[in-house]
Amino acid sequence: MSTLELTQENLNETIEKNDVVLVDFWAEWCGPCKQFAPVFEDASEKHDGVVFGKVDTEDQQQLAAAAGISSIPTLMAFREQTLVFAQPGALNGAQLDQVIDAVKALDMDEVREQIAQAEAEAKAKEENEAAADPGQA
Repeated sequence: MSTLELTQENLNETIEKNDVVLVDFWAEWCGPCKQFAPVFEDASEKHDGVVFGKVDTEDQQQLAAAAGISSIPTLMAFREQTLVFAQPGALNGAQLDQVIDAVKALDMDEVREQIAQAEAEAKAKEENEAAADPGQA
């Protein structure tokens, strides 16, 4: 399967309708992006059941900003609509295969439990800080 061009209009739908989605944030002027492009394309040909998409950060500046992209290339992996991996820098083929295999092997019930626990801890910390300094609330 070849890569999809992802935009602000189709990114969410792509993530929602597919179990595993890898997204490469790139730009035409970026040397490491050009190095990573054939690695990403090759992986798209050999990993069935994984959707590979590319976001041109020059064309999709708002999307890149919303995703918090500060360095390119940046690879993001979504599993069951959850961001499970995000890392800037070009990977080689073996490294990308490792990421894909790890994403596929995740126990998503455990991942969701960890996310819920982290969110609860953050909320409790926020509430404790607000209680300790009521003037800041």
